[in-house]
Formats: sequence, structure tokens, C-alpha cells
Amino acid sequence: MGFRCGIIGLPNVGKSTIFNGLTSQAADAQNYPFCTIDPNVGVVELRDSRIASLAALVKPQRVVPAVVEFVDIAGLVRGASQGEGLGNQFLSHIRQAHALAHVVRCFADDDVAHVEGSVDPIRDIEVVETELIFADAETVTKNLARYRRQAKAGGKEIDAIIAMLASLEAHLQALKPARSFLMAGLGDSETLAKAFVDLHLITAKKTLYVCNVDEALANGLQDNVYTERVRARADTEGAGVVIISGKIESEISVLDPDERQEILDGLDMQESGLDRLSRAAYDLLGFMTYFTAGEKEVRAWTIKRGVTAPEAAGVIHSDFERGFICAEVYTIPDLVAAKSKAKLKETGKIRLEGKSYVVQDGDVMEFRFNV
Repeated sequence: MGFRCGIIGLPNVGKSTIFNGLTSQAADAQNYPFCTIDPNVGVVELRDSRIASLAALVKPQRVVPAVVEFVDIAGLVRGASQGEGLGNQFLSHIRQAHALAHVVRCFADDDVAHVEGSVDPIRDIEVVETELIFADAETVTKNLARYRRQAKAGGKEIDAIIAMLASLEAHLQALKPARSFLMAGLGDSETLAKAFVDLHLITAKKTLYVCNVDEALANGLQDNVYTERVRARADTEGAGVVIISGKIESEISVLDPDERQEILDGLDMQESGLDRLSRAAYDLLGFMTYFTAGEKEVRAWTIKRGVTAPEAAGVIHSDFERGFICAEVYTIPDLVAAKSKAKLKETGKIRLEGKSYVVQDGDVMEFRFNV
């Protein structure tokens, strides 16, 4: 399991610059709107010191880290839902993302044009979100009409879905995002939940605000007047915030590790902003990592928090989950202390866990199964 994070925002706020830094790809990043027309896709390794420690002791033939897939999507403008700018051409790409990284410009620079004419991150957020709400409202209206046609055949479930969709339509028409829609009072059934999920609404997705700042705030530890406003808005929505300098990150991403670290040290940065962004995007949907380790391969597997051992095994192969017997489990710190898996066994640090075991972040697991 991995996931796709869509990078959205107004034109010319730094989306492609940040994407280039993330992936070290040559996506165009020029100083004019609509530079990005087709979505650029990049798979970014999630930097995790634990997998390096594990591989150093196991010495596998290859190491496979966890990844985040980022999609750089063309900028939205006022009227995009009605076809302005590039219109609906790229709304479908946003629907395919599991979560959204909404880039907002939080720096002043007269040499960098702004499509709205001035720097105002809250206005920019509202412009983009309004267009996405309009697009979602159209989706709901179409589905509501479809269910009303089906209602002629009768059925309480269809009536309940119609009531839910009618309420959701009014919610969106009031310019409120789908993620704030509460289905209380409409019935808490699997049918309604599935009908809602099947809409694939853009504004139902979890959002991470990415504040693109100048070099002075590159370490992400300080705010300016713009980022403070974004944080305040994010707090009201339960959204995340990451502060990075797209220009700096794009420049250092192409350097060799030693040169990159030298610049990070000079900027008082323990890690790059893009590493912080990748990890925040990974955490946004409640993902975590467990590991498998053997002579052929050390691999990080992405799972949702709270899954059981059989469910985690199923990420590798459905047969592992279907025929699950038990799992051998140990931790990387214990392995580092013991120096070898054989020593771990001698000291009783390897546990056998059954079907009810809830996997913990960082577990190293070997599954026993029979099919």
C-alpha cells in the first residue's frame, strides 16, 4: 500500500518548484500561469533511518523503502469549475489523489507574478476551495438526479441516500467543504457511508497546507504574518501545515549528500523541508510502517494505523492473510542492541503474535501461514 498526494494551488505559487525538489525531475517551473498542463507524477522515497539500521545488520541484496506518490496538478483559477483556465481538464487528476497538499504563497516578491495581483494566502485558499466545492456540488447534483430516478422502484435505502445527498447538496451550495458535512440525523448506516465515499468528492479529502516561504524561514521553525494566518485556518479545519522554501529545496535537491548537508547546516535545518513534507503527507492519512527483513530483501510496508497482523500480512499477499497462523515480531532497537537475529532469539526478544495482535509502527515481522 502506498498513496497518492495531489499538489494543488493557484498558478505560480510554487507547486512545480516544490515538485521538482521532491522528485529531482525536470517538470517546468517558469514564472507564468498554466506552465503545468499535464500532471507530473513522481514517486518519492520516504526517508527513514530505521530501514538503514535494519539493512546494516541484515545485509540484504536490496532495500525497498516506503514511498509517497506526488502528483503536480495544473493551477486552479477563479471559474475553473466552469471551464476557466484549464477548467475541468485537471479536476479528474485531483479526484484520483488520496490526499491534497495545498501550496500557498507566503512570501512577497515583486519579481514573481501573482495571478490574483497580491499576496494573500487565505484568499488564495478560498479561491481554490470554492472551485473545488463547485465541482463537488455538480457531482452531488448529478448523483441526486440518478437516485431520484431509481426511487420510482421504491426502497428505504434509496430514500435514505436521497435524503443524505439533498442535505449534502445544500451543504456544498452554502460553500462548505464536504469534509465538514455531518451525517448525524440521517442515519449511521454502511449504505450511506458507502454512497458518500463512492462520490469521490474532492473537498472530502484530507488537506495539508504547504506554506511556500522565502529563504529566511526555510528551516520551518518560524512564522511570518502569512503563515500565521494559514496556521489559524488550519486549526479550525483540523488540517496540517508544513513551512518550506520551495526555491531552496529545489536548489539543494540536485546536490550530492555532502553538499546538501552543508547547506542544511548553514540554514540551521536538521532535515530538508521536503523530507518534512513527505513525512507529513504520509502521516496525514494515518499511515505507518512495518518491515520485513531477509537475505534477499529488507522492505518497508505501508499500512493504516490500527490494523491487525493478518491484515498487515495481506498487504504482502492475500494468501498470507487468508492462511495466517502467527507472526514473529521484533523491534529494530532490540536488533541493534543484540547485533543479530540469532542473539535476539537467545535473549527472548522475538515474540510470537496471533491474529488479534495490532501492529505497531516500526515492527519487524515474519509471517507464518498455511493455504
